[in-house]
Amino acid sequence: MARPILPAPRQPRPSEWPDHGLYAAWLGHSTVLVKMDGFTILTDPVFSTRVGIDLGLVTVGLKRLVHCAVSAHEIPRLDLILLSHAHMDHFDLPSLRDLEHQETTVVTASSTADLLRVRRYRAVYELGWDGSRQVGPAAIAAFQVNHWGARLRSDTYRGYNGYAIESGRYRVVFGGDTAYTDRFKGLRRGAGTHLAIMPIGAYDPWIRVHCNPEQAWTMANHAGAEYILPVHHQTFQLSREPYREPIERLLEASGPHPDRVCVQEIGSEFRLT
Repeated sequence: MARPILPAPRQPRPSEWPDHGLYAAWLGHSTVLVKMDGFTILTDPVFSTRVGIDLGLVTVGLKRLVHCAVSAHEIPRLDLILLSHAHMDHFDLPSLRDLEHQETTVVTASSTADLLRVRRYRAVYELGWDGSRQVGPAAIAAFQVNHWGARLRSDTYRGYNGYAIESGRYRVVFGGDTAYTDRFKGLRRGAGTHLAIMPIGAYDPWIRVHCNPEQAWTMANHAGAEYILPVHHQTFQLSREPYREPIERLLEASGPHPDRVCVQEIGSEFRLT
């Protein structure tokens, strides 16, 4: 009997978010919907029940453990889609096609735009490390993380990024996918970072390319983050650690400040006004 995909434990209501303040909802894996004073961003959108190689009638690859908290068709019109790298669990082509819109801009890593139908978006920009781009009111800056970008074994030329986003009063860091690196220290300046979206899972045995929860906590602190929104866990079986271990270890790492871990379950919302 086929394994069922469980429903998301929570369902966010982004249609009710006003245009004033910082809002975020974890939709599953590394997909986070963010609204910064009315400017709407989606990170690494993956809505498919499986991610992998599309053979037409079927997709060969990983099956979700938990459904996405909302469908692609329930997402408000996006100002920006932010893509960290071309791995299939971060750069899902069916999901990206569902989100194509002439008013939506895409910022992606270097040498990855060829995977997209670029004319169906308002614009598609590739950024290398230390590159930047202004999209409406948002300044997007790419930085180096500790990962790799190949979609298949042969295309090792593809890039991989983390991003810092500044719009209006707020600053958000999206760590993408990364092992431990001290590059987050270079993001700390001024008033710091309001929210750091950080990966915390798939470290056992892949610690060379995926940080563990304690390392994610340290890197978020390096960036001066007030709050951390943990991603890259509870969605796909990518590694050997138990299902709840990443979030439990992150909460333990937070010590007397568990309130800084602003979501714990798929579908949970965060707001800062």
